[in-house]
Amino acid sequence: MNYPETLKKLIECYKKLPGIGEKSAERMALATIDLDQDILNTFSESIKTIKEKIKFCEICNNYSESDRCEICNSPSRDKHTICVVEEPKNIIMFEKIGTYNGLYHVLNGLISPLDGINPEQINIDSLLKRIENDDIKEVIFALKPSIEGETTTLYIKKMLTKSDVVVSKIAHGVPMGADIDYIDSLTLELALEDRKRVDN
Repeated sequence: MNYPETLKKLIECYKKLPGIGEKSAERMALATIDLDQDILNTFSESIKTIKEKIKFCEICNNYSESDRCEICNSPSRDKHTICVVEEPKNIIMFEKIGTYNGLYHVLNGLISPLDGINPEQINIDSLLKRIENDDIKEVIFALKPSIEGETTTLYIKKMLTKSDVVVSKIAHGVPMGADIDYIDSLTLELALEDRKRVDN
């Protein structure tokens, strides 16, 4: 059966989402037709405005609707500890488990010379400035357990050699190469609690 053009376009849009193939996109598009009009209006308005309203926190690079995210603005957070992650969505995973109360820093990438990603192309300089200026006592690396993740951790660790900050990384109870956003909450919580100091 050939779908009407409007439905075809919606199916193609859903297929652009990660993990959504042809069949899933068809099901989602057909289900959309059955949604209440108020829900559809909210849905479409959210999609239309997301690029306008969502920006990056000027301090940690997390998703935010203002210049600073809620975490950086919170007076109850431990201002002496920074957890370094690759992407803003990684922060959501840690916040869901609710056991970490420090700050975050999003690198927006990992060092990968083979892919043409060098240290100056990710948010390392802003991290170093925060450590220098904000009385940071510990930096926890929560990066993907991969060659790129290890390379990035060791590079930044080397940059911090002359500072007094404690450098640690979460224990990885997951296979090498796994994406951190697919790790279950219990594994992530145990890994965070069992973080290890990075020695030279």
